[in-house]
Amino acid sequence: MKTRTVLVLLTGICCFTLQAQKKSELIAKVGELENTVRLLNDSISIAQRQIKSANAKAELFEKENTDLRAANNTLLSNLTNFSKISKQNTESVNSALTSLKKKEEQLRVITDTFSKNDSIAIAIFTQIKQTMGPEVKAGVSNGSVIVSGSFDQLFGGDSAAKLTEDGTNWTTKIGEIIKANPDRAVVVEGLNITGELDITYAQAAAVANGLSKTDGVDAGRIQLVVKDGNFKEGINVKLAPDHQAFYSMVKKEFQ
Repeated sequence: MKTRTVLVLLTGICCFTLQAQKKSELIAKVGELENTVRLLNDSISIAQRQIKSANAKAELFEKENTDLRAANNTLLSNLTNFSKISKQNTESVNSALTSLKKKEEQLRVITDTFSKNDSIAIAIFTQIKQTMGPEVKAGVSNGSVIVSGSFDQLFGGDSAAKLTEDGTNWTTKIGEIIKANPDRAVVVEGLNITGELDITYAQAAAVANGLSKTDGVDAGRIQLVVKDGNFKEGINVKLAPDHQAFYSMVKKEFQ
């Protein structure tokens, strides 16, 4: 009886021990699982934070990309507008340069014409001095060469209207100079200080007639002018540039 009781006690003790051991293992296992769950939760939290950060960066990149595309579109639009404006400015500059070049050429023509007239006037003045002698009264004014003769020299007095021998010789020499310069306009100018313009006109006409007797000198080239001499009297023969031809040339150049 006692032996049986001991066996029952031993069996109960063994069962209790086994149960206690299993419970301890279970508790340990639960602890491990709880630790694993905690680690997993931590990993999930970290992953969630990383995903959230990545999403925020993605949104930022998307916004920056959108802004960059907008900036690029604006830049392309500005570049297109700049290209158009630059082309227009280039065309305007080229047009202005072309216009300026044309103006320079036109001004050069005028300047060259003035220089040519001055050179011709000096050449004619030299011809007059060589042909008529150093004592002849001649000068250059505004591109015109002017030869002056007194009434006494040309007519023997201020009331006569017929050329003397000296007067005829004077007009003949000037006629040869006029013939040698066919591009010059000729003006015979009578100056009077007494107001008797009729006699002065007759005297100027006599000089013009003497000039036209030179072969090659057309009477139509000679213009007569009579005016108050303002303390000067006599006859002036002017060889002037052809102003009408000059004005026609300038008008043609500036059309």
